[in-house]
Amino acid sequence: MRAHCLTATLLLLGFPTGIFAGENTPSPTNEKNGVEIARYDWTDAKRHREVPVKIYYPKTGSGPFPVIIFSHGLGGTREGYEYLGQYWAGHGFVSVHPQHSGSDDSVWRGKGPGAAAFDMQKAIFDPSNLIQRPLDIRFVIDQVTRLNKEDPAFKGRLDLDHIGMAGHSYGGYTTMAVAGWVLTEASGFAMTDPRVKAAIPMSAPIPVRKDRLDEAFGNIAIPCLHMTGTEDFVMLLKTKAEDRRLAFDHINKADQYLLIFQDGDHMVFAGMKDLMGRRPKDPVFHELILKSTTAFWNAYLNGDASEKAWLADGDFKKALGANGTFEKKIPGKVDANPSQRR
Repeated sequence: MRAHCLTATLLLLGFPTGIFAGENTPSPTNEKNGVEIARYDWTDAKRHREVPVKIYYPKTGSGPFPVIIFSHGLGGTREGYEYLGQYWAGHGFVSVHPQHSGSDDSVWRGKGPGAAAFDMQKAIFDPSNLIQRPLDIRFVIDQVTRLNKEDPAFKGRLDLDHIGMAGHSYGGYTTMAVAGWVLTEASGFAMTDPRVKAAIPMSAPIPVRKDRLDEAFGNIAIPCLHMTGTEDFVMLLKTKAEDRRLAFDHINKADQYLLIFQDGDHMVFAGMKDLMGRRPKDPVFHELILKSTTAFWNAYLNGDASEKAWLADGDFKKALGANGTFEKKIPGKVDANPSQRR
């Protein structure tokens, strides 16, 4: 019973459920463009901190390819979210997945249920993780820049003027912090990296201080595709699903999109098998995640006007159908379907 409860908690917090439930869902592949994988075990000498990464990249083509940095959820590793890395790389992007020490699988691995649950909660509220995760991203971008200059596999193949950032759960926080989320609880402390030009936060947490949301999110000035679900509730953090739209509501300096999956829970975005049959719509959700995120990257990293139109002008909303709602905020324009707003 204790193990079952721990598993449920892990699922809600963004852990890779392959820990208990087997392998990840097989990734859709692009038959036309193969994908290569590289792993590096980097160390940030300034912080005395290890930052392992897994990189998915197109097997052929000289590029340069836009770069996406993906941040895992609490308890995850660089091996998770493979379905995203494989798909994005198969569509002409380089997807870099760092592992965050202190909030990775070291939180739970080799521990009993009680100790794992305690250490998991401790890691969530550890201030050092809030700071070190965005610094990991800054370091990773520095290292990717070095790869583009020196590494035979990547030299000259990376478009470092067009870098995107995405992440799930705690990785959603990391994404928003890099995009410009000001932590009001830390006296206006911000971790913005201007090299990141677009962001996709998936199930991102929300500020404790809801009376200062304009201050928290008002400085974000890059396009974002926010993703959540109507059942995206984390009991330990008392995070309400409806509150996950707050960042979208309070960012006004760049194009913003909000995708809310009907009946989607916190683990929709992890891409794992549903062995208990509790998430029958996951295959549909995963396909919609892959299509919408790739269109977003093409629109805002590749400057593809047709992909932006597909997102902004209603075609994606038609494809979504009854599986969720989709809103947009384009500065200078009014959402043609305000009735969708919750």
